Amino acid sequence: MPETLPIVEVQVGPQGRVVIPAVLRQTWRIQPGETLVARLEDDRLILEKRAHIAARVQARFAALAGQPSLADELIAERHREAAQENRA
Repeated sequence: MPETLPIVEVQVGPQGRVVIPAVLRQTWRIQPGETLVARLEDDRLILEKRAHIAARVQARFAALAGQPSLADELIAERHREAAQENRA
């Protein structure tokens, strides 16, 4: 995506609709009918593609790949405790 995109103003329509200007849609490769995820962050409205959110989450947790699952460890611990109780 180019670093220097024009800054454009958009107006909110009577039903709260905002039109994303063509230059931004083309640069961002937004297709008609595509669903974006909207969220508020501080005092900003953020629009994101689902694929970008998924990629960001995967990158954030990539360092955990290959590490043991804490849930699996907890389940195994509970099984060991139950086995000890049954022997007693």
